[in-house]
Amino acid sequence: MSPSPAELFAAALDRGPLYLRAEDRSRRELPLEQWLGPLGRADAGVLDRAVGPVLDVGCGPGRHVLALALRGVLAVGVDVTPAAVRYARARGAPVFRGSVFAAVPGVGHWRTALLLDGNIGIGGRPVELLLRLRQLLQDNGRVVCELDPPGSPTRSELVALEDVEGVRSVWFAWARVSVGGVDRTAARAGMEVDELWQQDGRWFATLSGAHHTVSNSICTASV
Repeated sequence: MSPSPAELFAAALDRGPLYLRAEDRSRRELPLEQWLGPLGRADAGVLDRAVGPVLDVGCGPGRHVLALALRGVLAVGVDVTPAAVRYARARGAPVFRGSVFAAVPGVGHWRTALLLDGNIGIGGRPVELLLRLRQLLQDNGRVVCELDPPGSPTRSELVALEDVEGVRSVWFAWARVSVGGVDRTAARAGMEVDELWQQDGRWFATLSGAHHTVSNSICTASV
């Protein structure tokens, strides 16, 4: 029987590395060192745009939640992976274990939701995920998400985690949203892109409810 993704992730926290296997047989290494390490410049630029209270969806080991707390910004993380939650709590990050599609405290009171490190793909249904976040956010709240680069496909697929020995988890649904596909994805959830930017090779966007009149802007951060 194949292990669960949570089991492989827990093992990788101790011994790494960890890979993501796609349906087309492609495999890419997941950036565990980035997730476990100090905040990078691109992450810091994202957090400059995060107004509290902040909900970090799929917070993993909690580096963004911890960094926001050190800035004095109220932030809470949520993740379904027990090992990630334990690791985050051991670092002092306030996180809870659960799914964003299940019971979440503070419904209607969050001002910013983070979907970083590809977490707009959670559940393989990015439109439904954004609709859920609109339920959790204040009317003037916004989502800050990380995207695949221009030219990448926007699609849902089945993926699996895989360790260095080739042990593979059960397959699960995931989605990828690119710079070229974010406008359509946001619009289907009744949202619009307020800002689109890149730094250190990573792409990000802020999204808000479409009833807000905000001018779109595209900027490139200096390297």
